[in-house]
Amino acid sequence: MDDDEARKRLLLYSLIRLGGVVIFFVGLAIIYTNLVRAGGWPQLGAIVVIVGAIDALLAPHLLKRAWDRRDRDRQ
Repeated sequence: MDDDEARKRLLLYSLIRLGGVVIFFVGLAIIYTNLVRAGGWPQLGAIVVIVGAIDALLAPHLLKRAWDRRDRDRQ
């Protein structure tokens, strides 16, 4: 693997994890602020928080697994 490909992979890996964290915090904002409706919306916010946490924790690992599989197939 060359440096450009490694740099692109690191950037994509980091952006996916950051996206999950952003979704997580949007969920917290939905719970505790008037972002969606007055007084907050705990049920919807909890769902968004869970999706954001799963995205931040699982999606980068799934992406790495796919890259590892593709690299093995190239050899």
